[in-house]
Amino acid sequence: MALADQGASKPLDGGESNGRQRRTTSPAVVVGFDGSASSLDALFWACGEARRLGGRVVAVYVSSNPAMAGLAGAVGAPSTDYMVEQANNECAERLAAEAARCCGDGLQVQFVHAQGTPTHELLAVAKAVRADLLVVGRSKKARHHLAGSLGRALAGKREAPVVVIVP
Repeated sequence: MALADQGASKPLDGGESNGRQRRTTSPAVVVGFDGSASSLDALFWACGEARRLGGRVVAVYVSSNPAMAGLAGAVGAPSTDYMVEQANNECAERLAAEAARCCGDGLQVQFVHAQGTPTHELLAVAKAVRADLLVVGRSKKARHHLAGSLGRALAGKREAPVVVIVP
């Protein structure tokens, strides 16, 4: 996971007061963005909320680790991992451009390409940037409605309030 601008904080009045710290960065709205229709809805909503808060958007694309991408290890071809990683990187570049375009001018947009599980990586980014809000789109997969969705998993382990956008 690579972050361009990580938020920092300073204690109030030169020291901690009641364990609270004053924010020195603008509010951060973290949004899961994989290019799907529901993640695009979530991105647009996150951009609007960041504008209302006077903050910034941190769009996060989580791809699978090439070694965990299924048959890559079983095939035994070392180039398979490289091809999966290359495809993930190309997808991330397209998504970063799309996120910047969708949010428009005048709004700071950071893009993070992380590898791993969406729940873990979104929570890690939210913690790293001290997110004020975590936004995801609703999954349209039937198995997620039965077994549990990303939104539900994030709400149970949240680093920030979670909003699930239902189209």
